[in-house]
Amino acid sequence: MKVFFSFFFVNFIFFFCFFTIPGVLSAQSTADEIETLLNTGVVTYAQAARFMLEASEKLVTASSQEAFQYAFERKWLPKKASAGDSARLDGISLLFMRSFDLKGGIFYSMIRNPHYAYREMVHRNAIQGRADPAMKVSGERLLFITGRILSQQGDTAALAGEPVMGSGKK
Repeated sequence: MKVFFSFFFVNFIFFFCFFTIPGVLSAQSTADEIETLLNTGVVTYAQAARFMLEASEKLVTASSQEAFQYAFERKWLPKKASAGDSARLDGISLLFMRSFDLKGGIFYSMIRNPHYAYREMVHRNAIQGRADPAMKVSGERLLFITGRILSQQGDTAALAGEPVMGSGKK
């Protein structure tokens, strides 16, 4: 009987550590990433691509270069964008529209360029306040826009009758 309890106890401790430690480490990693973004004056296209692709659940990777390449190959970034370039608001708008599969107005639907993506993001109130399409994007602004888009998608899911995470409703 003593051996059974010892075996049970060791297995319990092993499985407890196996399932809880990765979750804690992942949450800490996410918090570190958000803190890094908040302290970033101007975000690069590679940083923005990595953060937004993970937020939209299109690609989860630890490499900013890999995320940039993924987005660039799919034409989700401006044609002349480079991984190390400072991200502009119109380029980020295009990345948002494409990575989150957002539908746009008639001009965005026909042309799908950064200019009309920016106009659509302003129309959706994701971009607020004084803003210019050529404006450089800070980490704080990137997080704000991401929050607005995720919030709007949650509202859309609720209106469509889909379950919203954490609501307990179906």
